[in-house]
Amino acid sequence: DMIADYSMPGLNKILNGVIRFRQTVRKDLVKQFEKIRDDPHPTAVFFTCMDSRMLPARFTQSQVGDMFVVRNSGNMIPHANNYGPVGYEVSVTTEPAALELAVKRGKINHVIVCGHSDCKAINTLYNLHKCPKSFDPESPMDHWLRRHGYNSLRKLEQRLADEKAGPLEFVSSNPLFSFSAVIDEEGVWNVEDRLSQINTLQQLENIASHGFLNEFLESGKVDLHAMWFDVYTGEMYMFSKPRRKFVLINEDSVSGLEDEVIQHRS
Repeated sequence: DMIADYSMPGLNKILNGVIRFRQTVRKDLVKQFEKIRDDPHPTAVFFTCMDSRMLPARFTQSQVGDMFVVRNSGNMIPHANNYGPVGYEVSVTTEPAALELAVKRGKINHVIVCGHSDCKAINTLYNLHKCPKSFDPESPMDHWLRRHGYNSLRKLEQRLADEKAGPLEFVSSNPLFSFSAVIDEEGVWNVEDRLSQINTLQQLENIASHGFLNEFLESGKVDLHAMWFDVYTGEMYMFSKPRRKFVLINEDSVSGLEDEVIQHRS
């Protein structure tokens, strides 16, 4: 009985939500499903965190069929193990598989990684870094964060060691997808949010490491983007490669950001 008392409100909320959906949005959505059923054309795959405050379809006002969404702890895409010219290891994890599904089979043109402020996964990663004793060898989460967050931590340390050291370098075997970044030039974000921004950019480096993507990246069929969402203000930022920093997306900046992407691709 006690279990029912504790668990019902959460489930109840979801079931009532389904009822509200049936009574309001469903008809319109079914029309959208019918329209694209035989020929959906998603244009982007959106990697973001599983945090319950992240609602990608709502932030981007996406409609049915607009984009694939992949979510995990800390919006991470594992780096491929490369062995120089002799080849690379095929990563058997959800994220590269999702990339392949979206790019090779779904023919999408844009891969977007979106991190966010006050990210519990990133806060945990930073805590593991500061207090290695808190690492739990039986925790899947701790292993996931430590394995895939190592490079982000290394870059954070570099950033903290010398505020004037200049931009961080994100290096890919394809020079087109190498870039540098100045993180929090104005000094407005706390250390975990800086780590979250670095971690978001690190994923672009990781994505470019997967061999099956080479032909798509080199031919310009696919582009990689980083976004970052501030959960407290509801503002979205996009990383600008020419400006080497995250830029707030608003009415004034949006056309400039679009132009930069077009110029980068040409």
